[in-house]
Amino acid sequence: MSQFDVVVIGSGPGGYVAAIRCAQLGMKTAIVEKYSTLGGTCLNVGCIPSKALLDSSHHYEDAVKHFEEHGIELPGEVKVNLEKMIGRKQAVVDQTTKGIEFLMSKNDITVFEGVGSFKDATHILVKKADGTEAVLEAKYTIIATGSKPSTLPFIKIDKERVITSTEALKLKEIPKHMVIIGGGVIGLELGQVYKRLGAEVSVVEYMDRIIPGMDAALSKELMKVMKKQKVKFHLSHKVKSVERKGNEVIIKADNKKGEEVVFTGDYCLVSVGRRPFTDGLNADAAGVELDDRGRIAVNAHLQTSTANIYAIGDVVKGAMLAHKAEEEGTMVAEILAGQKPHIDYNLIPGVVYTWPEVAAVGKTEEELKDAGISYKVGQFPMRALGRARASTDIDGFVKILADAKTDEILGVHMIGARCADLITEAVTAMEFRASAEDLARMSHAHPTYAEAVKEAALAATEDRALHI
Repeated sequence: MSQFDVVVIGSGPGGYVAAIRCAQLGMKTAIVEKYSTLGGTCLNVGCIPSKALLDSSHHYEDAVKHFEEHGIELPGEVKVNLEKMIGRKQAVVDQTTKGIEFLMSKNDITVFEGVGSFKDATHILVKKADGTEAVLEAKYTIIATGSKPSTLPFIKIDKERVITSTEALKLKEIPKHMVIIGGGVIGLELGQVYKRLGAEVSVVEYMDRIIPGMDAALSKELMKVMKKQKVKFHLSHKVKSVERKGNEVIIKADNKKGEEVVFTGDYCLVSVGRRPFTDGLNADAAGVELDDRGRIAVNAHLQTSTANIYAIGDVVKGAMLAHKAEEEGTMVAEILAGQKPHIDYNLIPGVVYTWPEVAAVGKTEEELKDAGISYKVGQFPMRALGRARASTDIDGFVKILADAKTDEILGVHMIGARCADLITEAVTAMEFRASAEDLARMSHAHPTYAEAVKEAALAATEDRALHI
């Protein structure tokens, strides 16, 4: 039997970061992963591969639609080689997962490939693919088993024509018409990939707006931009059946008037969220309790109902984000080492990697209104920036919400070029409880997209924006 101070079950961003931090802090650490590659959903079938395809499809769209206006003339027709594009995506994934293997070796973390399950609170059984087993004894265990795509009870995912995001990352052909059920982050990102490559894309969303968890102004602006890109949206539609007939998928839904609407496509991407993954964990054997939504119940220190077992990432409450899982993995490791770390969940940013990108941190206008908090708004359009006009990326805006009395920044919401990177400025400012005027008085390089943040802060400070 192998003995460890800490065993981490799951090697996604939360799990592998937790393992690294535990090892850095002097703990003998092991990580258990059921797949043959490390990195979990994010690195293998999530964040990294989807961004690779987003970038490749963006290059193609630029070549077809925008090169000419930049004075770039191509000798012949621009064509998509989907096989090569998917191959490049896989090469990026392979390189990234091998990087995690290197980090495990560098930090002397023992890797066990197999399905990990609890025998009891201190013993973990690892069933390997070849049928052999190993038993690990752990003083502490960190559960980081992540999540899987959700579906609707009446939908049969056949992984061929009725697919999840996993299959959408490795299609062998460009769909003629992809119908996407769900207007959230994953559906919109993958929808934009295939729309750029030539597919017709229809988004069917149950709610009355896309990306419903974000500020309503972002939802409205992103839909406006994607409509210009010829993506079709059907909001307030309740899907009631999905049926495959040969290479055709028929989706039936009721609109807000109760009228039946039928959508027909050659692919249906089911993108209705993700569910915590605890299958095969045998949590009961360790006394680990789940909540009513199938998540592992934890306290403020991410400790489960069994004192020596912790859980992090998608398998516990909160946003299902890789960087949230990383922060939690680091926090648990430092708690085990006797330190006193903390996470401000209000300051975990959210990002949609469409183009334009969408990013936000802190409170939305809707949340501030519901809480009865008096606030002021400063907003600045990207099209007013010299940098945006130079690149022709003029869609979007930056919006800053600040306390009406104290001027403290309460939320920042942005849509535009490079907003996934720009949002970190807002996170930094809010971590230090900055006011809108603090941000407005900081020098921002010119010409940059970041100037929109300064201008929005000026707009929130006595309506002092300079360039509108």
